[in-house]
Amino acid sequence: MDWPASVALAQPVPELPTGTDWSYEMKLDGHRMIMWRTGDGVRLQARSGRDVTAAWGDLALAGHHLPAGTVLDGEAVITTEDGRISFEAAQARASSSPTRAHRLAAQRPAHYIAFDALQLPSPTGDIRARPYSERRAALLNLLAELPANTPIQAVSATTDRDTALTWYTTLHNQGIEGIVAKRTTSPYRAGRTRTSWLKIRHADTIEATVAGYTGTARQPRALAVRLPDGRIALSQRLTTALATRIAPRLVPQPERAHTQDGDAYTPASGEIVVEVVAGTTRHAVVTVVRLR
Repeated sequence: MDWPASVALAQPVPELPTGTDWSYEMKLDGHRMIMWRTGDGVRLQARSGRDVTAAWGDLALAGHHLPAGTVLDGEAVITTEDGRISFEAAQARASSSPTRAHRLAAQRPAHYIAFDALQLPSPTGDIRARPYSERRAALLNLLAELPANTPIQAVSATTDRDTALTWYTTLHNQGIEGIVAKRTTSPYRAGRTRTSWLKIRHADTIEATVAGYTGTARQPRALAVRLPDGRIALSQRLTTALATRIAPRLVPQPERAHTQDGDAYTPASGEIVVEVVAGTTRHAVVTVVRLR
């Protein structure tokens, strides 16, 4: 596998799928992260492809117990004193300098919740093309060999839909922001998979100011929106109808900007307000609903 790896993304849906060929995983409120155990050490990669090893040194240290050649996909999470998963704490760690991150790690160590194995040590190598059920079994076998006190753990998963819905309805206050359903026969495909990886999540509909866009001013692909807390995040791809309505209002500025996740966009001036569906604690915008 080549650095950086492109991550697989789940398609938002209004309800969980039914059937016997689905596995349901808890969706945790943390930072998406690829863990690379190389022959020389451990590297940690954000969803955007950036190297974030310096901010998560405690997880990099734990990753040395993995055999060389292992690549995992998962979520870095931090819990509060009462056991709740805190996205704010993870965000603070991710945006810290190495010195401050080291101090924060001493106060609140992170956990790495792995939900997929992308590569196994030689001679096996890249297993992304294998079915989810095989990758899940390989992940559990791999993590079973780690020390008992490791912060690297497998995400909770079940094949029982009712159990998954119970998680969804009862664990939100503990930092479980939703459920991801994965077909047991599905390979690991980079990008958004519209039929084999699906997710439901707790969400609110809010108003957000447009700060920029990706694509062109005539054909914007996605919007960079400023959320009520001041953070800027990219929307999902705009529908053709919304893009047609929004394009005439976009006044591009001659520079580039980046969201907190590192995604590039073209800034735009003007007071354009859209209604979006966004996670209640997550920074990521789910979808643009309408132009206000």
